[in-house]
Amino acid sequence: MIVLALPLLAAAAAATPPLPAPSADRLKADVATMVGFGTRHTASTTTDRKRGIGAARDWAARRFTAIGATCGGCITVDRISRRFTGPRAPTGVVVEDVLGIQKGRDPNRVVIVGAHIDSRVTDVMNATSDAPGANDNASGVALVLEAARLLAQRKFDATIVYAVFSGEEQGLWGAELLADTAKARGWQVSAMLNNDIVGNTVGQGGVRVADKVRVFSEGIRASEDLVAQQGRRAEGGEDDGPSRALAKAIDGIASGIPGGLDVMLDRRPDRFGRGGDHEPFLKLGYPAVRFSVAVENWDRQHQDLRSEQGVVYGDTIEGMDFPYLAKVTAINVATLARIAGAPAAPEDVAIAGALSRDTTVKWSAVAGAAGYRVRWRSNDAQDWTQTRDVPGTSTVLVQVPVDDNFVGVSALSADGAESVVSFAGRDRRR
Repeated sequence: MIVLALPLLAAAAAATPPLPAPSADRLKADVATMVGFGTRHTASTTTDRKRGIGAARDWAARRFTAIGATCGGCITVDRISRRFTGPRAPTGVVVEDVLGIQKGRDPNRVVIVGAHIDSRVTDVMNATSDAPGANDNASGVALVLEAARLLAQRKFDATIVYAVFSGEEQGLWGAELLADTAKARGWQVSAMLNNDIVGNTVGQGGVRVADKVRVFSEGIRASEDLVAQQGRRAEGGEDDGPSRALAKAIDGIASGIPGGLDVMLDRRPDRFGRGGDHEPFLKLGYPAVRFSVAVENWDRQHQDLRSEQGVVYGDTIEGMDFPYLAKVTAINVATLARIAGAPAAPEDVAIAGALSRDTTVKWSAVAGAAGYRVRWRSNDAQDWTQTRDVPGTSTVLVQVPVDDNFVGVSALSADGAESVVSFAGRDRRR
């Protein structure tokens, strides 16, 4: 049995400077700017310099450029586009994503944080009426920009992509475009954080929840075929796929932020019967989750601006809570810093030990890993309860029976940053 620890990693982690706090005022100013474009419908004007989706996307590109200028060009702008046609754009529309790319030491390993900038009113085909889209989803775009501001001065192992999507309301087209681009460019996506409706605390009927944020994640993977799904079920890994493991990591990260929010681990890919921009990434097998507020106010989503019988309809800035949005931003920033600062999650993690009181754990070595963290828990527990840090080996014997315990392995950087945990299943390398 290996019982070696890695004290130097813990010491290095303790020396890492704390992350700066997000600014509620800055977030509010960015949301106000986006609201000021009138409508950001994907099919709205792209030639008016002050109104419409074109002006909004140009502004986002300028913001990334300005942030990059503060760190010697560490963030560069990439604008990708493709024409889409569908029921909500029968004559077709050009969808463009604005990306701020902060290159890490490994340009091909990528962590993505994204949000859609497009907005709409009651009629999804109405591209001209005012659609302020303050919470849905200027809140998410403001979060992405603030994350870029706060992390621009730091250097990470992985590349961070700050993504501003279009076409969400028409069919998740901007996210599909970026997911396809990631695959075409050969990116190794360690995580995708989708932020959509993340800035209000008062929900339908006046219910207020200001201490929680929901993080949605899939269990059985959308990218797995039936054979793979059956294998995951046989191994008991339904609650430990890459996206669920990412959500659990976010929960742990959030718990360490003083005065922060409790993460509600919502064990669905998204809200019941609904979807978001993380889904195209799930379909391609990338770990992805959605952040959303604890309580939604549907009177302020996808509504024409109006008042009826004392009820205010429309997604205006008055319905938002910016200190709360700053707390959601802090969780995203801390998650990005940890995952981008860590090595990639281990692959080919496998266990063996039938007819034995011990469990043998194996995995493929991870480039740049200074060590690994082996985790396990009884089969009747949801969260990891035991850990052991080991040096640069890829085989460990754990003195627990394989029949009654789940096992996972994460990779550690020299300064203690930990990857997402990879669940151990049957060894398929033989």
